[in-house]
Amino acid sequence: MSTNGSRSDRPERRLVADAVAARKRAQMVSGLRGLARPGTVRPSPGNGASAGPAGVDRSTEHCDICGTSIPEDHRHLLHLIERRIECVCESCWALRSGDAEYRPTGSRIVWLPDLNVPDDLWASFQIPIGLAFFMDSTVTGCVVALYPSPAGATESELHFEAWNRMRERNPILEQLEADIEGLVVNRTSEPPAYAIAPIDRCYELTGLIKAHWEGISGGTAVEHAVAGFFEDLRQKAGNARRAPAREGPAHGELGSPALDGPRAWGSTGGEAR
Repeated sequence: MSTNGSRSDRPERRLVADAVAARKRAQMVSGLRGLARPGTVRPSPGNGASAGPAGVDRSTEHCDICGTSIPEDHRHLLHLIERRIECVCESCWALRSGDAEYRPTGSRIVWLPDLNVPDDLWASFQIPIGLAFFMDSTVTGCVVALYPSPAGATESELHFEAWNRMRERNPILEQLEADIEGLVVNRTSEPPAYAIAPIDRCYELTGLIKAHWEGISGGTAVEHAVAGFFEDLRQKAGNARRAPAREGPAHGELGSPALDGPRAWGSTGGEAR
């Protein structure tokens, strides 16, 4: 094909790519809309916001444990049994971080542009939408998959064989810290987006869906909020050393391993957000 012919194909290819991306976004909103119908959502134990101490005014931010006021930029603890994120003051964070039922949330962000997740592998997770996060729970003794819905975080029964295949293709997932980190996934974007993030950031995605859902259809705000969430993760990620791959991605999948390494933010520590 001539050079001119190749150039003439480019706008057409862009149109096709844009159409595919638009279809994925429409499928995400359609799936979330279906989950908003009565009786279709099986909430996670950590679905609702913490009620906090009795009699506390929730119009401003307070510590979920002692009720004292806290700044907007505050620490978080994960309640292991209920899988609920607690907003806490510095004193409660220091006092309760070592308790059996609490864990401080993680602090690093690792952007994974070359994660190898073929369509058939993703389909084996049986997650109804293209948004989800996975966490290794020490309480259940297995990896738990959760996906956002208009009602909050919803659990999906995870097949162990599927997760083992996922980890074999992507050895970096062996570095996932139990309870405090999650693999957050957006397969509604083009290309798909993957990141290891603090568990409170993972639950933040479910909060965005609830906060930006409008009316019956959901509106366009949900789509923009999801895109902004993943872009924020990508920008906060820095450089990280790649884990050796057991099986490289197929030709043309998710980028070139030679160019697109994992990127990490906060890997040396820092405050939970």
